[in-house]
Amino acid sequence: MNKPIIGVTMGDPASIGPEIAIKALLDSEIHSICRPVLIGDGNVIRQIAEKLNFDLRINAFEDISEAYFELGTIDVLDLKNTDLSKVNFGEVSAEAGKASFQAVTKVIELALEGKVDATVTGPINKKSINEAGFHFAGHTEIYAHYTNTKKYAMLLVEDNMKVIHVSTHVSLRQACDLVKKDRILEVVELLQQGLISLGEKNLKIGIAGLNPHAGDSGLFGTEDDEEILPAVIEARENGYDVDGPVPADTLFAKAVTGYYGGIVAMYHDQGHIPFKLTGFKWNPEKKQMDSVKGVNITMGLPIIRTSVDHGTAFEIAGKGVASSDAMILAIKSAVQLSKNK
Repeated sequence: MNKPIIGVTMGDPASIGPEIAIKALLDSEIHSICRPVLIGDGNVIRQIAEKLNFDLRINAFEDISEAYFELGTIDVLDLKNTDLSKVNFGEVSAEAGKASFQAVTKVIELALEGKVDATVTGPINKKSINEAGFHFAGHTEIYAHYTNTKKYAMLLVEDNMKVIHVSTHVSLRQACDLVKKDRILEVVELLQQGLISLGEKNLKIGIAGLNPHAGDSGLFGTEDDEEILPAVIEARENGYDVDGPVPADTLFAKAVTGYYGGIVAMYHDQGHIPFKLTGFKWNPEKKQMDSVKGVNITMGLPIIRTSVDHGTAFEIAGKGVASSDAMILAIKSAVQLSKNK
């Protein structure tokens, strides 16, 4: 009973979220390291379990104290908030958005109350939650809002690649304007905290340049010289082992070898594209992913939140072929973080 309780949200009910959650919670290794509980609608879980012929028992309840925490049983804190007649696999809908959003806010509530030790989120569809009236850009912003967190950042983790972002869900034009010295220093601090919590021994941090060739001494933009370099200098003065600004096309090639313990990306795609090239494995013959690895951790929160780093994959929802690799890794990361909370 000393194993941490991990709250896992089902994600969008029209997506692969419920499927990968069930697959992960049926994994014997997961039960050996934690006590997992699924947060969502019991009928959604029953539907996908029956459709895909999973061999399991479902224990639906209204309070964590009623969970069995037994391998082969899916414990579901049942929100009873989904009208299945309004939800179709692979389709955007306000009903699915409402259900997935409420699962997220419920698991945040449970973590703030100390009823779960860490939270793990399944994939949501941003259009669906916005159609339901919840106007957030994604999980990170939902967590920041409901925990009243002002300083936070997205950290992606997969093997040697540990990437934190100066900005995420904004336009590319706006992202350039958000490259500021103080924000870079903020994410350097959050990154080192994350590396230590994950047990990483290599604390050398690489900081990406924003422009091609890191600006090439002002030829291709001034942000590298005026914002990033001063942040690097101050970070060193504060005791951090940092390199930068390093041209991004060089930085990630070095990072994948383990040269850096972690790296700072200036915007969403700068970090996500090379990260997913290392963790996502596409099978051209089957025309689907063989493996989808990568964990998304929100740093700076008063509670632990990890997540799969992939989307809803509507095109394969309900087909039984979705990989649970990322969900299993997200749960393992949540367990590791809970040990160092």
